Amino acid sequence: MEERIQVRSKIWLEAAGRPVLGEGRRALLQAIEEKGSISEAARFLSLTYRKAWGQIKFMEEQLGLPLVLNLTGGAGGGGARLTPEAHELLAKYDRLIVGIQEQVNKRFQEIFYGKR
Repeated sequence: MEERIQVRSKIWLEAAGRPVLGEGRRALLQAIEEKGSISEAARFLSLTYRKAWGQIKFMEEQLGLPLVLNLTGGAGGGGARLTPEAHELLAKYDRLIVGIQEQVNKRFQEIFYGKR
């Protein structure tokens, strides 16, 4: 087998067999942080507002953490931002993903190419 072949994996967190946090929901939280709005984040990711809101509420319920703060309107309008808990969750998830991918790559090299 040629060494140009690579291995890829997808990791997500589940509760009761249902995905709680994976790349899609991570992207949603990141987009909320960048856009400052759930509706703008949903539009950016080609989601309906209802779907985005449902995913946020599901994550919050399953994790037992507030993830998004809705800001009240005013002259500049409302908006949303991530809570400190959401920032910590994303940082931990990112560390998990990087660590797992490194281990998967190492194991792949050992098994398929005999490298240690």
